[in-house]
Amino acid sequence: MPLPQGILDSSLDAIGQTPLVRLQRIADAEGLKCNLLAKLEFLSVGGSLKDRIAKRMVEEAERTGRLVPGKTTVIEATSGNTGDTSFLD
Repeated sequence: MPLPQGILDSSLDAIGQTPLVRLQRIADAEGLKCNLLAKLEFLSVGGSLKDRIAKRMVEEAERTGRLVPGKTTVIEATSGNTGDTSFLD
């Protein structure tokens, strides 16, 4: 997956563009005959793979009219794995 080139217009443009790194030395040391890859999600905008999920949820809510840009307030109750997000008019 190529990284976006140049200057991005928004941090949202970087979501889903986290790099993959080949771990060839580990694969060789373990005798693995595969492409062993690590996805560096800690380099995501919010530092987590949950960035993609959150972006998708907001885009879907906007598409269906549940979230209206400039009108609806998004509340993120926690940054934990079992957090809750609410949309308020």
